[in-house]
Amino acid sequence: MVSTRCKIAVKDELKKLGLHFIMVDLGVIEIMETITNEKRLLLKQGLQHSGLELMDDKKAILIEKIKNTIVQLIHHSEEVLKINFSNYLAEKLEHNYTYIANLFSEVQGTTIEQFIISHKVERIKELIIYGELNITEIAWKMNYSSVAHLSSQFKKVTGLSPSHFKKMKDKRRYPLENIGEHLIQSNEE
Repeated sequence: MVSTRCKIAVKDELKKLGLHFIMVDLGVIEIMETITNEKRLLLKQGLQHSGLELMDDKKAILIEKIKNTIVQLIHHSEEVLKINFSNYLAEKLEHNYTYIANLFSEVQGTTIEQFIISHKVERIKELIIYGELNITEIAWKMNYSSVAHLSSQFKKVTGLSPSHFKKMKDKRRYPLENIGEHLIQSNEE
């Protein structure tokens, strides 16, 4: 779960099954009752219908917690990212960072560092498109040592410099009211 909508979908499924939750948070549900196998199966099916997954495997749960923690920090936090991700993840998830990093690489086929970089670049794109911050301010907010470092990493991931991306932004995004029209035009071609 990475969004408020996901939390709402989970709460709705729990309510449908008459289950009372203590907490529904990113990747974690705590319910009051002991769940029967039948209700677990119904919950799993209901969540799948919403595009979500019920995880029973402890390693898969930890992987989701890693992803959710990173997404939450990069995309949903207004704080400046002046942290050491490895220390932050180890403390937040209460596991040794080497274990977390090895597990993540083994299961995901990429490193935590690459996952973080990909998300930082997506957040940088978003900040560029919003146009509220200049590249220097974005570099500071995203905890880059310099604009050159941000630009280098951005170009490595996207193939574009941040300034080139900024110039292209109008070509890459559609106004919300035109999205349906764009899909219809694409289907007709």
